[in-house]
Amino acid sequence: MQYLHCFTFNMFGTASDQREVNVPASEAWKVYGTLELGKIAQETLPQWFQKIEVVEGDGGAGTIIEIIFSSGAGLSSRKEKFTIVDDERRVKEIDVVEGGYLDMGFKFYRGRLEVIENEENSCITKATIEYEVEEDFVANASFATIKPLVDIMDAVANYLETK
Repeated sequence: MQYLHCFTFNMFGTASDQREVNVPASEAWKVYGTLELGKIAQETLPQWFQKIEVVEGDGGAGTIIEIIFSSGAGLSSRKEKFTIVDDERRVKEIDVVEGGYLDMGFKFYRGRLEVIENEENSCITKATIEYEVEEDFVANASFATIKPLVDIMDAVANYLETK
C-alpha cells in the first residue's frame, strides 16, 4: 500500500511598533477607539489614504469600513471589519475582509492597535500586524508592511499633542 502525503506551506508573519505619546491613555483612546482614527488618517496621510468611509456600524465591534488607497500606496482598496473594540483594555483589532492583501494570496491580514497606560500624562500606542500567506503566494509576503499604521500613530500623536 502506498501513501500519498500532501503538505501545504503557509507563511505567517507579524510586525509591531510603538510610540510614546504625551497625553493620558484615556485621551488617546478617544481617537483610537472611535471612528475619529479614520478621519485623522484620511486628513493627514494623503500619501496612503484617498478615502476612508464607514460601510456599516458605529465604530464598535462589527463595524466595516472601506479604504480607498492613494495611487502610490501599492493597493487599490479593501474592506476592514473591527473584530474587537475593547474600551477597558484599550485594544482594537481589525481584520481585512475584502480586497487588499486578500487579493494577493493572503489568507488573513489583521491589525491591532493598543493604548497602554504609561504615566499620568503619557501613554504608549502600539500597532501590530499579523498575516498568513498561502503557499503559492509566499513571495507576496514582502508587501506586508506596518508602515501605514506607524504613520497613523505618528499623525495621531501629533494631533493629540498639539490640540
